[in-house]
Amino acid sequence: MFDLFSDSAKVAAQLEIIRSQYGFAIWETLYSLVLEVVFAYVIGLPLGVLLVTGEKGGVKPLPKPVMRVLNAVINLLRSVPFLILMIICLPLSKFLVGTKVGTLATIPPMVIAAFPLVARMVESSLREVDQGVVEASQSMGATPWQIVTRVMLPEALPSLISGCTITVATILGYGAMAGIIGGGGLGQIAINYGYYNFKFLVMWVAVIGLVLLVQIFQSVGTWLAAKCDKRLRGRK
Repeated sequence: MFDLFSDSAKVAAQLEIIRSQYGFAIWETLYSLVLEVVFAYVIGLPLGVLLVTGEKGGVKPLPKPVMRVLNAVINLLRSVPFLILMIICLPLSKFLVGTKVGTLATIPPMVIAAFPLVARMVESSLREVDQGVVEASQSMGATPWQIVTRVMLPEALPSLISGCTITVATILGYGAMAGIIGGGGLGQIAINYGYYNFKFLVMWVAVIGLVLLVQIFQSVGTWLAAKCDKRLRGRK
């Protein structure tokens, strides 16, 4: 590793790998990230809402056994290490996308790993909503659906956006680990070329790419959350 730049031929070969594969790797990383975040929120957002509205004293209480099962499933999936979960989900990937390797094969385990996190993020965000606003809506005859869609979610929007940026950063980290089973993107380049073939320049460029993506998404998420925060707008 310390001889990274000592052999000009090796450096040139690694630069050629970066030139020829880096762009497509970024594309794979981004399109898989979008799919994983969307599917994670399609599953996790309703579950997070149920965790708040379905509890005792919520706007639409659910039976205690249902809430216990819901919490148990979410806690169970969150407690399984991602690499183990990824291996366990390989048959599911084969069933859903027809393969156990490649970028598509990593999407099911990534979604299963991410949606419990999304559910807890949404739950935490909704618990920050002023209960006085919710109670006022109930007193005016609003239905549970109206309370959730017109009061709770809009009021919690800044926190929800912040939670989404955390989810994106987490999924990017999962995606890097998915390179172990042949998942595409920057993670695969870092593992295949850097770890397995000792091409450390390629590995570090891939790592820097992942870091920059996280920084970009975090900065955009922080900016959006601040723009949506009524409290911050009121100070201006």
